[in-house]
Amino acid sequence: MEIVQAIVLGIVQGITEFFPISSTAHLILVPWFFGWTGAVDSLEFDIALHVGTLLALVTFFFKDWLEMFFKEHKRRLLFLIIVATVPGAIAGKLLDKFAETSLRSPWVIAVSLIVVAIAMFISERIGIKVQTAEKLSYLDAVLVGIAQAFAIIPGVSRSGGTITMGMFLGMKRNEAARFSFLMCTPIVAGAAALHGLHILKAHGASFNMPMFVFGVLASFISGVLTIKFLLSFFKRFSLNGFVYYRIILALVIIVTMVWQKS
Repeated sequence: MEIVQAIVLGIVQGITEFFPISSTAHLILVPWFFGWTGAVDSLEFDIALHVGTLLALVTFFFKDWLEMFFKEHKRRLLFLIIVATVPGAIAGKLLDKFAETSLRSPWVIAVSLIVVAIAMFISERIGIKVQTAEKLSYLDAVLVGIAQAFAIIPGVSRSGGTITMGMFLGMKRNEAARFSFLMCTPIVAGAAALHGLHILKAHGASFNMPMFVFGVLASFISGVLTIKFLLSFFKRFSLNGFVYYRIILALVIIVTMVWQKS
């Protein structure tokens, strides 16, 4: 049964890591809704699933990374990504323990879902969206990086925050998504490396390798498919569907919490 749960959560991770609806929130909420406990409902397993989406990012954007490292005219984009990564790295280092405990709350998730939904709704309706990722200024990159740093709060969404900030800065929707996915790569890699040893220590001899392998594989496959879908989707469609989803999910969480207390 744990392997089935791992596959389900892997698919959830692969989709929600890139959909602007918060993967962290969904990895907390799905076990909470269904009453799943044990290793699948742990921060360690969440991190393992992020390895799957990291592999999806590296696989899908492999050519882009090669060009950024080896083609001079693409080098500026690499520097922009490095600059944008700094705020998230600092937030992760300073607030990591806080994120593991106090922030993993349905109430925090519900509020974050609504706040970012409002920001996404506004970003669709102001400014002219013509900017490409390569044309961002370094200050713009810092602002997108700060948006990514807030993703340490469950419910914010790394892609949701960064795509929204990119659109506020005048980026085309699909360009904002592309830059978001590229800058997500070093942050996810850093988090996976930081927590990798902790995962092994926490599980020790009871480490359920098949469960983790199936979860990572599911998140990898669904992640690649989701990236491909979204980069095409954002060329034609707005963020409105995600805005409505976030608000509905937040209301479901609030009603469920109130019902459980009554």
